[in-house]
Amino acid sequence: MAEYRVPTREMAFTLKHVAGFSEMAKACGYEDASDDLVAAILEEAAKFSSSAIAPTNAIGDRTGVRLDGDHKVTTPSGFREVYQQYAEGGWAGLQFDPEFGGQGLPFSLAIPVQEMWHAANMAWGLCPLLSQGAVEAISLNASGALKQMLLPKMISGEWTGTMNLTEPQSGSDLSGIRTQAWPDGDAYRIKGTKIYITWGEHDMAENIVHLVLARLPDGPEGVKGISLFAVPKYLPNATGEPGERNDCHAVSLEHKLGIHASPTCVMSYGDNEGAIGYLVGEKNRGLACMFTMMNNARLTVGLQGVSISERAYQQARGYTFERIQGTAPGEESASSIIRHPDVRRMLMTMKSLTEAARGLAYTGCVAVDYANSQDLPDDIQVRYQRRADLLTPLVKAWCTEIAQEVTSLGIQCYGGMGFIEETGAAQHYRDARILPIYEGTNGIQALDLIGRKTIRNQGRAMAELIEDMRRLTSPAQSNLLFTAERKVRFDQAVALLEDATRIVLEQGDNDQFAGAVAYNYLMLSATVTAGWLMLKAATAAAQLQPEQSSFASSKLVTTNFYFDHILPRCSAYMTALTSGDEAIMALPETEF
Repeated sequence: MAEYRVPTREMAFTLKHVAGFSEMAKACGYEDASDDLVAAILEEAAKFSSSAIAPTNAIGDRTGVRLDGDHKVTTPSGFREVYQQYAEGGWAGLQFDPEFGGQGLPFSLAIPVQEMWHAANMAWGLCPLLSQGAVEAISLNASGALKQMLLPKMISGEWTGTMNLTEPQSGSDLSGIRTQAWPDGDAYRIKGTKIYITWGEHDMAENIVHLVLARLPDGPEGVKGISLFAVPKYLPNATGEPGERNDCHAVSLEHKLGIHASPTCVMSYGDNEGAIGYLVGEKNRGLACMFTMMNNARLTVGLQGVSISERAYQQARGYTFERIQGTAPGEESASSIIRHPDVRRMLMTMKSLTEAARGLAYTGCVAVDYANSQDLPDDIQVRYQRRADLLTPLVKAWCTEIAQEVTSLGIQCYGGMGFIEETGAAQHYRDARILPIYEGTNGIQALDLIGRKTIRNQGRAMAELIEDMRRLTSPAQSNLLFTAERKVRFDQAVALLEDATRIVLEQGDNDQFAGAVAYNYLMLSATVTAGWLMLKAATAAAQLQPEQSSFASSKLVTTNFYFDHILPRCSAYMTALTSGDEAIMALPETEF
């Protein structure tokens, strides 16, 4: 398997010039987050991810995890040691409150660092991802006493966290949750079964804090009657250390297509007297509390799409330089396959989609920092909240959709050898397949975009985004980066998005139409938005110093490729959208 080389220059450039990190840091009270600090953090994270985490990736895929008779999960060789280095290095607390041991840095600065973890080993990186989401949910919703009990250990990385939503009979529709909770003094007892619990049991940390959705006896039916509870594997004792074993266990592990080294557990709560849990937030408001975790988790799942795409691209690129096959046009003898136009087409598709997805993911996370800032006027903060809300389903869905394409092309670049497990290309393809599914399927993301994020606010957030896109290509911002044809192509794509939004709003009361066109509306929205961000990248690159001319040239060529070969997909999305729901719903069920 090819060595993972962290693209720190690309990451730093995208964070600063595409996502606007520097402007956000100044506006939101993060003056200490200078370019030098960002560079230092990325450099150290790159060393750790490439030298310590990445070597565990193939090992973990081959050996997987195992559950013994005592409900204990053993992780692959090296996983525990690398996690301990991660915790000791302070990486778990980058963006969290210094009051509980965090470093108080912006959420968006932790994003390129997390990209490195997932590119190095996505299965391993899921443990920190879930833990950070649990910290966010507890930080925003728990009582002061519960924060003091849990957050210092979780932010230090000594304890990890999980999210427990799904049950055998209740998947994406959480209204059917049956796990029960009942009061027991200052705590609660929990009884029920949860499935698909990522890193629900493991040997990498001394304790695990499970966030569990359950129903109280007097809770109303449906999603309005769900409460959220923190259920530690070991109950904290008087000194705050792990004490008595709680009544919760992993009873089986799922055997999966990919991410073999990430234990996906069936968790049983309350086989005996009931697992002790602590209420997080208000009673019957558990789903709202959990969504504070899930919204940022959706952004980081989108980031996983970027990560696995980068890893697949690097591996394919390396192979195409090494593999000698056929005589490329203009050559006189057998040549490296990277010289063949169709191989070059595949690599450019992988490269441009990955860079565009990175820009989209980083931009969405910078919007979250703006939205959470207390240093901005209310109207500006609210505007950025709309932007963050709008970009979240785009980041989650589009970045994970392109990961399917990029990892598949990675195999294709290898030819027959890509289908052989020993090359490592297949692992990326298998690992990537979960991404459009978890943290809300991409179909759910599309419905969220078209319903809550567009129709519900009469298209205001999308109109603001389109206004920003047009500002970049206005006469006042004109430049010589692009041919007139490419500028027209981008303007046409923006116009298609505007027309699509108008159609969606006109059909706002037609749920069947909205459900049928939601996916194409999301793909159109994200493809145009990513094109805008690629244009921002090329514009900024053109202003770099002469010594960075090769990097700037690469940016321009990659953006031109995106405009020529990716942006035209918008026309197809629009054609499908305007076709509506007729052909989708016309076939009788008996004919399937």
